[in-house]
Amino acid sequence: MELKIHTPEREEEELFARYPALECCRGDVRALYEACARAFERGGKLLVAGNGGSAADSEHIVGELMKSFKIKRPADGKLAGALSEKFGEEGARIARGLEGCLPAIPLTSMPALSTAFMNDADPELAFSQMLSGYGREGDVFLGITTSGNSRNVCAALMTAKAMGMTAAALTGEGGGKAAALADVCVCVPAKETFAVQEYHLPVYHALCAMLEARFFGSRR
Repeated sequence: MELKIHTPEREEEELFARYPALECCRGDVRALYEACARAFERGGKLLVAGNGGSAADSEHIVGELMKSFKIKRPADGKLAGALSEKFGEEGARIARGLEGCLPAIPLTSMPALSTAFMNDADPELAFSQMLSGYGREGDVFLGITTSGNSRNVCAALMTAKAMGMTAAALTGEGGGKAAALADVCVCVPAKETFAVQEYHLPVYHALCAMLEARFFGSRR
């Protein structure tokens, strides 16, 4: 059986080989990857948000980062050792079942908090409110908006920048208002919502695969 080598560069090249129309985004995809890699290397995290289908994409991204995606990830060695030391064979069993994580939070996954804030305060600021609590300087916020003009996402981009986070956006053609607010903006070459979302999927799959290859080895 041929051993497939996974590197960030190979994952990046596979994206553009499969979707040549995305070649125009190459530099921005690389910039987004590098921003996330820097955050993870420094103990930071990725926070993601969007509306509708982009909310589902936010959850999808976090799911690929918080567990094994394309390659098997060993659990954190320090945690595995502590589990075994404190709980013997049962701790070792738990350690064997855990997988390595790249810390990421979908701001879309807390309906009690978000709906409470939207009911009691300004609905357009729900993502910003969550960022102000969960975000830290050096983290990355990724706002997904097919038009680039979602008011709650744009407000969150501004909040992220004010907090010293990297503000990143994943949008459609032109980037809308988000393009001017973001430090990094990946604007896929489509305008209709469904078509933009169809390009977003391979972009963020490649991003997750590139990050996984960087932090969890190169072999499957």
